[in-house]
Amino acid sequence: MRTYEEVERDGERDPVAIEEPLEIRVDGRPLSVTMRTPGHDEELALGFLFGEGLIREGRPVGLTEDFAANTVEVGGPLLRDPGERRFYTTSSCGVCGKGALAEVAVASEPPGPGPVVDRGLLAALPDRLEQPTFELTGGVHATGLFDASGKLLLAREDVGRHNAMDKVVGRALLDGLLPLADDILCVSGRLSFELVQKAAVAGAPILVGVGAPSTLAIELAADRGLTLCGFTRGGRTNVYAGAARVRG
Repeated sequence: MRTYEEVERDGERDPVAIEEPLEIRVDGRPLSVTMRTPGHDEELALGFLFGEGLIREGRPVGLTEDFAANTVEVGGPLLRDPGERRFYTTSSCGVCGKGALAEVAVASEPPGPGPVVDRGLLAALPDRLEQPTFELTGGVHATGLFDASGKLLLAREDVGRHNAMDKVVGRALLDGLLPLADDILCVSGRLSFELVQKAAVAGAPILVGVGAPSTLAIELAADRGLTLCGFTRGGRTNVYAGAARVRG
């Protein structure tokens, strides 16, 4: 699956990240449309449903026969009925249209004690992210899953930062790795409420970001017992919540 295409720019060919809609159906019922970079769509669907508290284990999932329709089908039943609510997310927002904070505060168990890691190890994680599409286009985000030694276990890219996270969580769900009780999540951009929420639901004790956190992200991380590190670049990182897991 191609994640970019070349377009003409100033008389030259320029690689640009692909953004296309994906419809997620559950038992034939349309549930969500998200703008994403094609690839790992099954992981994206499962990670999204897991983050919304609609599933807790892997489900049969696959692209519809007419993939040109950009549709992925997930087997049911869901843990709860989403009712008439429908999810539409752009590539920049994973909780758009939900209306009230209470609707996005998906219940999650507090993470376990998790590892205690050196600040220098956390500061080095963004440089260890595999981002081939970003290197070509500069137009996608990445999420990486690391173990406590700083080894990269898997990474995913997408035009949507929340989609990249969902793809990692979906893969971890399929591989039986959830909850991520001893691992670290690292994202290539800013730290928003939605990313903290997804990390908390996945059971990750530590979330690291290259960019800045929002106030709500910090509040949610502290509430859920998550270690939150931002401005992680140039060999440095700032710890905004959960400092007990950071050594040095």
